[in-house]
Amino acid sequence: MKHVWKNYRLRDETAGMATANADGDLGHAVGTLWYACPVSRKQLKELMRRSDGPALRFFALWLALLAVAGMTAFFAWGTWWAIPTFFIYGTLYAVADHRHHELSHGTGFRTRWINEMFYHLCAFITLREGFYYRWSHSRHHTHTLLVGKDPEIAAPRPPNVWAQFLDFFFLHDGYVQVGRLLQNATGNLTEDGKYFVPDGQRRAVIWASRAYLAIILAVAVICVAAHSILPAMFVILPRFYGGVLCQVFNLTQHAGLDEDVFDHRLNTRTVIMNPVFAFLYANMNYHIEHHMFPMVPFYRLPQLHRLIRQDCPPPYRGVLSAWAELLPALIRQRREPAYFVQRQLPAHARLPSQAAD
Repeated sequence: MKHVWKNYRLRDETAGMATANADGDLGHAVGTLWYACPVSRKQLKELMRRSDGPALRFFALWLALLAVAGMTAFFAWGTWWAIPTFFIYGTLYAVADHRHHELSHGTGFRTRWINEMFYHLCAFITLREGFYYRWSHSRHHTHTLLVGKDPEIAAPRPPNVWAQFLDFFFLHDGYVQVGRLLQNATGNLTEDGKYFVPDGQRRAVIWASRAYLAIILAVAVICVAAHSILPAMFVILPRFYGGVLCQVFNLTQHAGLDEDVFDHRLNTRTVIMNPVFAFLYANMNYHIEHHMFPMVPFYRLPQLHRLIRQDCPPPYRGVLSAWAELLPALIRQRREPAYFVQRQLPAHARLPSQAAD
């Protein structure tokens, strides 16, 4: 019989009250409950300053690489070169997951409509409907790894290792996301959604879910009409066959760490990555920084890291370093759900508060 550790289902109807404005009060909501490393008001104001320039350059480079990879893959179709070229295209396509993650906070661009345009584009690419996800992810930030309150705990204990393996190709989470689209499209939101999506946003969730399904159906119809899977190889399927690095990156965020503590240094990892990985991951490798100060744009996270690193546990030096810790932790949690990796805080750091049961 599977050992039951905790009930991870959302069960506190008041837990989402702090997220009344998903992209406006988020920094304040996190700051009122969670430990924050010392950063002066002046420094924080500068770090939180939004700018279109860095974000436009970042997204222009990504879209240019995606276009070049797509054209190369198209001309390689029918040859053995299609395998590596579509892998590159799929990887560049799938990392929209990390871009829409950041843009959900409204911090990427100074101009709001540009932020929203790229946000909803990336949300569709990764099959995470944008209106629903914004509220789910806001809740994740205000209640990070608080059991029964955080809807985005990726590795509940004891972890489902098989599900984690399937998500190297987005098969488990993809099934969940498509099922959520189908449920929300009926007009009856998922049980989790009923906890954190405000009444005024539910209509947007419903119609966006229907639009996603209509596009997916249209791609399928085009494939049938063309007697070729090629159209789906450029839209929809790349999130699956190109998802390996997304899962490699995403599990470094929280897997194997502590739960129910109000200190992101204990339940979140920062990983120092090479420039290519950091670009693909949209600087989300600075994940302690991102959670502690969620209103700081992704292009200023390296600067924030330099300011607070003396008050944080040592960062992991590369993806392999993080995985060398998290993989054995997940395996051990299969038989010992109470086990977690205890991050060592600097000697001068204030001890975190413990979350209520």
